[in-house]
Amino acid sequence: MIEGNSIRSTERMTGIHRDTIMRLTTRTGKACFNFLDKKVRGVRAERVQADEIWTYVFKKQARIGIDTDEPHIGDQYVFVGMDADTKLVISHLVGKRDGQSAYYFMRDLRERVVGRIQLTTDGFKPYLRAVEDTFGGDVNYAQLIKVYGQVPQGTGGRGWYAAAKFMSAYASTVSGVPAPSAVSTSYIERQNLTMRMQMRRMTRLTNAFSKKLENLEAAIALHFAHYNFCRIHQSLRITPAMAAGLTNHVWDLEELLSTAAA
Repeated sequence: MIEGNSIRSTERMTGIHRDTIMRLTTRTGKACFNFLDKKVRGVRAERVQADEIWTYVFKKQARIGIDTDEPHIGDQYVFVGMDADTKLVISHLVGKRDGQSAYYFMRDLRERVVGRIQLTTDGFKPYLRAVEDTFGGDVNYAQLIKVYGQVPQGTGGRGWYAAAKFMSAYASTVSGVPAPSAVSTSYIERQNLTMRMQMRRMTRLTNAFSKKLENLEAAIALHFAHYNFCRIHQSLRITPAMAAGLTNHVWDLEELLSTAAA
């Protein structure tokens, strides 16, 4: 599952029924969430990048009727805060792309870092209030605002999947004195690619999407626990948790799962 396989492909490879695999993944993911909540604390980060990545549960937002008030289906966003130096994922949250989710995400991030950090986000406006309410003036905060052009119109339906053309980007200082050279979201955007590559349910244009919100939350927690403690980062040559001083060795899956279940 952590290598990006779907439930059914895992079923074919292991000979274990998909319902059993799903129950095990959900139970393990919940344990990993609690493990990360306890373990990733007191992080001494200097530069933190935050971003949100889109996915959906059960059906896409456009397919939901206007009379349906169900927060657990439709569009969901994974908010991620990462240390730009150690590549440690400090905090994550699954929720709607709104002010409430932005606030809870920033509050959780604030509780996990030590000292004054430089924070960079995209131009999502609710971050402005969320950062002010959680960090106050104890942060060097800047937004990297990107400007996109019109989505290109292709023929034969190709334009439907085309990305909007990137035009320009500029930094906007919000609070403190952020270093201009460190105002960037490059590392967190690369983390978005890692998520899409390593979690089948995050892959676009497939039927591998999450059918329940708890399944998505469990898969996200399992991914980040493995990423932080077990997966050797290609450029660091160690795991992000080792680079951040949270552990002194590379964890194998047995250690991760046994520790999370304890």
